[in-house]
Amino acid sequence: MAVEEYSFGHIQIDGARYASDVIIYPQRVQAKWRRKEGHKLHPEDLSEVLAAPPEVLVIGTGYFGRMKVPQETLDALHAKGIETHVAPTRAAIEEFNRLQREAARIVAALHLTC
Repeated sequence: MAVEEYSFGHIQIDGARYASDVIIYPQRVQAKWRRKEGHKLHPEDLSEVLAAPPEVLVIGTGYFGRMKVPQETLDALHAKGIETHVAPTRAAIEEFNRLQREAARIVAALHLTC
């Protein structure tokens, strides 16, 4: 799956447009991804990712990078053996698109605003 466009609050993935946060899995997109706290990523916000761990998880922290990823969340991901990349969403998308050519199972969790 390729991210083709991104602007504040909007993303286009394989021709489909979304106006809410998303998790991109190898075969599908989970639209309207919600978190326990809007600007803080908790391990339970990634329960499906943790249940079937990918090789790599790319986390987009928002247009301005305001979503926080606490150490507790990073520790939970690393405990499952998930290589994790965290960056503001535009840079995270560039990394996601690049890494898809290198990793067999890659997932992206993208906050589209703030």
